Amino acid sequence: ELGGKSPLIVLDDADLDLAVNTAHIGLFLNQGQCCCAGSRVFVHEAIYDEFVQRAKAKAEAVKVGPYTDETSQHGPQVDKTQFDRVMGYIGKGKEEGAHVATGGLRHGTKGFFVQPTIFINVNDNMTISKEEIFGPVMCILKFKTTDEVVKRANDTKYGLAAGIISNNAGRALGLANQLRCGTVWVNCYDNLDGAAPFGGYKSSGHGRDKGEAALDNWLETKTIMVPLEGPQC
Repeated sequence: ELGGKSPLIVLDDADLDLAVNTAHIGLFLNQGQCCCAGSRVFVHEAIYDEFVQRAKAKAEAVKVGPYTDETSQHGPQVDKTQFDRVMGYIGKGKEEGAHVATGGLRHGTKGFFVQPTIFINVNDNMTISKEEIFGPVMCILKFKTTDEVVKRANDTKYGLAAGIISNNAGRALGLANQLRCGTVWVNCYDNLDGAAPFGGYKSSGHGRDKGEAALDNWLETKTIMVPLEGPQC
């Protein structure tokens, strides 16, 4: 797999507590340094404002600090190069007109800590919506219809993973079948199983890790053809 810009879709019938918690884990796990991070959070317009308020409160409650402190919940970026890259994307988001709902700054004066950051008023053409940041930067986008959100979620060169939050399993599964990516989580995120293939579509790679499909990487296929009615040359 080669990374992605994974969408998390929150439908209008979603449990908001589950949706906010899933979005938080799906993006801020390991400070956003995760190949399948759910960095584009699409929220139905009927619940958008409430979702933003809850997501903002949850991000602001996180304790940022070194993991040598057992009470820390959010550590540093891996090195200065990645720290500078993340801060550059945050600056680009502000420059292009997105609004910082929370975060957006360096935490402290030492180390490579970035505040958990949430952007709103984001559109699909902004750099922070299109490029993989690999940091703690969540974009929350509003949608009206499922047809619209499927088109927007798929409008990316990546295709590693996606998530859907809904109280209607049939509706969620129907939507999952329309998403162009290798893994879709329904009412969860970042769950992996050794028996389930994991990999991407498009620029997120080819082939699969895990599961029976992973064995294909170690096999050589041979074709042998024998005419059934004697020589045919």
